Amino acid sequence: MTTLRNRPNTALLVVDVQNGVVKAAHERDTVVANIGRLVQMARLERIPVVWIQHSSDELPHGSDVWRIVPELTPEKEETLIEKHYGDAFEDTNLESVLSSLGVGRLFITGAQTDACIRSTLHGAFVRGYDVTLVSDAHTTEDRTAWGAPPPEQLIAFTNLYWKYQTAPGRTAAAVETNKVNFGSAS
Repeated sequence: MTTLRNRPNTALLVVDVQNGVVKAAHERDTVVANIGRLVQMARLERIPVVWIQHSSDELPHGSDVWRIVPELTPEKEETLIEKHYGDAFEDTNLESVLSSLGVGRLFITGAQTDACIRSTLHGAFVRGYDVTLVSDAHTTEDRTAWGAPPPEQLIAFTNLYWKYQTAPGRTAAAVETNKVNFGSAS
């Protein structure tokens, strides 16, 4: 039900699953394994997988911390987009890539829940996409030292509020990996 015209297709976004981003992430191995299952499923169903990779002073381009985790390997024909801001759409060619693929529906996975995942969810939604957050395929690190709730609470809250997000002509959902259906947004 996307508001984007002539965009009936679906894509899987894998956001910032990089060594330095998920090194200390909550349930890192489980989340990475879930993302791996989703990537395999998308490839089997010929759903585009779009990889997002953050670069910054803390994640210098080409460094070990910048690299995507070894458990996940983008294929040559899959798009990899480098970003410098939380929202994967901001100052990147993500929108033009998705448009060229006819994509109006996104499934979002990755890290950090409270930063780049949140920003990208909202960025996609306000641009007219139907957006499904895969509830057990995103994570964040412990930021309680800075006043944030524990990671499991941040993740649970994000899943809760995204499940009930609404806007005219768009759908939002939060579903577990084993309930993902790339044929529908919910």
